Amino acid sequence: MKVSGVPYEVEDPRDKQVGGDHYKNMGIEPWDVVDTWPLEQQIGYYRGGALKYIMRMGSKDERLQEAEKGLHYQEKLVDALRKGQHGRTH
Repeated sequence: MKVSGVPYEVEDPRDKQVGGDHYKNMGIEPWDVVDTWPLEQQIGYYRGGALKYIMRMGSKDERLQEAEKGLHYQEKLVDALRKGQHGRTH
């Protein structure tokens, strides 16, 4: 599924996982829980996740993979913000 509303098309962040499939194999992913939180808490979580991967880039996994994980969190942040603009915060 493609998400529109930005100058380029991006995949729905829920349709992918960077660095394995351990979350995709769960019945309920951690993001499913986070997405039930109030919008401001979702924003904080996704911002913090993006920061974590960018700050540790290259110290745990390959630099490219860490950057992709940080980008994935930013995509979830954008998704939450879009839903918040349309009144769907859960």
